[in-house]
Amino acid sequence: MLEKFYPTEYIDSTYQIDFEQLWNHGFRSLIFDIDNTLVPHGAPADDRAVALFQRLKNIGFSCCLLSNNKEGRVKMFNDSVHVNMIYKAGKPMVKNYLKAVELNHATPATTVFIGDQIFTDVYGANRAGLHTVLVKPIHPKEEIQIVLKRYLEKIILHFYLKKHQNI
Repeated sequence: MLEKFYPTEYIDSTYQIDFEQLWNHGFRSLIFDIDNTLVPHGAPADDRAVALFQRLKNIGFSCCLLSNNKEGRVKMFNDSVHVNMIYKAGKPMVKNYLKAVELNHATPATTVFIGDQIFTDVYGANRAGLHTVLVKPIHPKEEIQIVLKRYLEKIILHFYLKKHQNI
């Protein structure tokens, strides 16, 4: 039952993902959450994020930002990285995950979703049939509703790690 919340992969940081390996495995489309996945909550795109998206474009990936934030927040970040974007996404509803796949001219089978939250990012992307990468939050300061969800996420991660250590 908990498996629907399990990511395909669990990695410390977005910036540690081997994107070349993903490309070599046939993935062509990347969808990213922004806050605490690419930058601290509310922060603009920093030099590291800008360099990452330039690298991803050079590899050949199509990229999309998928955020529950309002247009202004997502646009502020995207003004520096220039990729597809969807704001007020309503994650974990599947509809906008699939819209992001379409914007990237891809299929769910060739798309990877990267995010820091299990109950919105991973759960929705799993239901959309995407390869999911859960990353640890960049910064511990978060909105109260997210802090509360993190306690439940710890339970899911406990069972996820237990299962994957036995493989």
